[in-house]
Amino acid sequence: MKAKEINELTTDQMHEKEQGYKEELFNLRFQLATGQLENTARLKQVRKNIARIKTALRQKELNK
Repeated sequence: MKAKEINELTTDQMHEKEQGYKEELFNLRFQLATGQLENTARLKQVRKNIARIKTALRQKELNK
């Protein structure tokens, strides 16, 4: 997800996306530990998406 797409979301939608990405990250880490993960680059993508969402949420919080 791009930062521009994230900024267009509402706060509730951002929280939902963040929760979804956290669940995906958990599953990816579990797959990595069991040796079933094929696309290791997805771990980095998901972590970056979580960081982007948290950054956007913080910016909205500070602009109030």
